[in-house]
Amino acid sequence: MKIRVIVLMVLFAICAHAQEVTKKDNLNFFGGFESNSQWYLNDKPLGVDHPQIPLRSNNYLFLNLKYKNWAAGIQGESYEDQALLNYNPKFDKSDVATYFVQFKNEKIDLTAGYFYEQFGSGLLYRSWEDRALGINNALRGGRVIFKPTSYFTLKSIYGRQRTGFDISEGEVYGVDTELVLSDLFHFDTTELSFGLTYVGREEAITAVSNPDYNSLTNGFAGRIDFNHKAFYFSTEYTIKSRDAVVEVKEQVEHNFIKPGNALLVNMGYSKKGFGLDGTFRRLENMGFFSERNAKGNAYNDRIMNFVPSLTKQHHYNLANIYVYQAQPNVYLSDETLLKTGEIGGQLDVFYNFKKQTSLGGKYGTKVAVNASNWNALGGKFYLPKKDYKTDFLGFGKKYFSDYNIEITKKWSPKWQSAFTYINQYYNKKLIEETYGLVKTNIFGAEATYKFTDSKSIRVVGEHMWADSDKKNWAASTVEFNLNSKYSFFASDMYNYGNDEVEMRNHYYNVGGAFRQKSTRIALNYGRQRGGLVCVGGVCRFVPESSGISLSLNTTF
Repeated sequence: MKIRVIVLMVLFAICAHAQEVTKKDNLNFFGGFESNSQWYLNDKPLGVDHPQIPLRSNNYLFLNLKYKNWAAGIQGESYEDQALLNYNPKFDKSDVATYFVQFKNEKIDLTAGYFYEQFGSGLLYRSWEDRALGINNALRGGRVIFKPTSYFTLKSIYGRQRTGFDISEGEVYGVDTELVLSDLFHFDTTELSFGLTYVGREEAITAVSNPDYNSLTNGFAGRIDFNHKAFYFSTEYTIKSRDAVVEVKEQVEHNFIKPGNALLVNMGYSKKGFGLDGTFRRLENMGFFSERNAKGNAYNDRIMNFVPSLTKQHHYNLANIYVYQAQPNVYLSDETLLKTGEIGGQLDVFYNFKKQTSLGGKYGTKVAVNASNWNALGGKFYLPKKDYKTDFLGFGKKYFSDYNIEITKKWSPKWQSAFTYINQYYNKKLIEETYGLVKTNIFGAEATYKFTDSKSIRVVGEHMWADSDKKNWAASTVEFNLNSKYSFFASDMYNYGNDEVEMRNHYYNVGGAFRQKSTRIALNYGRQRGGLVCVGGVCRFVPESSGISLSLNTTF
């Protein structure tokens, strides 16, 4: 480990010296540093004690060099003394995390080392990094992208996934092709493309001598993308070969063997002032990991595909208490808890009422309506044998629904407001595999006043009516942007309706940020509500905590 850290420091020195090289030599150096630290405190009213190591920090330094058609990069990470609470424990101490060398021209792109890639929508394969969620499933190996013409692309990958500072036991293979017919036939107003994908995961089977499934799990996908003027349509269908089911973390059911499949359809129409977008998705046993027993882990570790929740990503705090997570996995507990995947979708509609009309007023009015609904797959289930046969378009018990409307109104060059109503249905027993059912109604209102182009204040008020669980909540936020450099905020969430009086807690936070060119520093003090933190439809669980946090982000 020390040798790797020394290598990182040497590369940093070389890159720093490279900044002195003139641009005429075609040498470019860039990078960045991110640090997220927290000092956890005891909080008796909240009922939490700080961890044994209260001061924790996640740090990332990445450096890149580019010379003509060549590029190289390295990322070092440090988690001292430990990573922030509920990050993957494999993120420990300091080490070189990723590195790569790349050659790229108009027709060929060769990468060796760690890399990120996505095939199609990601239903079968996607590798990416999201530090807020603690996800980094880069593949260590090689990638070849061949583009002999403007209308044909071939990608091939091989490697092992990153897991902490190590790599997975399972090997990943992949090939993706895309043919853009609109470029081939020179369509003027239409875009049309087809894609085919293969992904294989090879992992040795050592627990049983004669397994009824293969060490190599194969996945195949086909997709179509079509755009014509204001209309667009895309679809992707994926199948996964027979493999052992993992219902409980690290417990591979060698006698429970099932294939998987997924269907994704998206279509819409968009023009100035109006938009309509609809998405349908069906998942059946589509959890895909580079190691079988990784399925169900709390950190999205070794996940190979991208299955986000297709629901509205709300910016209100209370709307993110009961947040949906996609349900691609199999879990047959008893007659009341039968899951083999999910089926459902969402619909988005927005309309801008024109200025100088009765509903638009002087400055216009924007209305956005969103609806999403998700159910378990319907079919026949056989217990205790543990087998099932699903109906392709069968809807089982309801997981979740979210119906909402948002109205945004500009009253003057300085004043703007927004009003939102949200109705949610959250089946805790099916989604979290615990117990309970929660129905909520949420109302949010906000107003922004601009003193100048760079100075503004934003005030938000929210209320949730919930019929069970922790019952009613109220929340408020005030944000003040002093200028382009300084901003401040204060917020509070109060669970005043909790049936347990001692649990009627305030989750307050105060803080501020400073920005200077490409550098941002933020300081925050307050309480973290326990629950899910989600980015782009992918979530991780965080425990309740209290403390001071400091973040630094800069690029150079």
